[in-house]
Amino acid sequence: MVIERTSKEIIIRLPSYVDTDGLQRLVDYLTYKEATAKSKAKQSDVDALAMEVKKGWWTKNRSRFIK
Repeated sequence: MVIERTSKEIIIRLPSYVDTDGLQRLVDYLTYKEATAKSKAKQSDVDALAMEVKKGWWTKNRSRFIK
């Protein structure tokens, strides 16, 4: 593995035999970290939003699961 830092980015080079499933999980995590790096949201705000989204999803899809 080679890690290189330039003035604009960090470059990670891995051999081609590295497990792509594990690598995808790592990339997903890094994408999350990049997206939330400048967030000023509090965990309680995130939790409240998640509950609201789940409640809305359940309201829309309840009939698919409970007949």
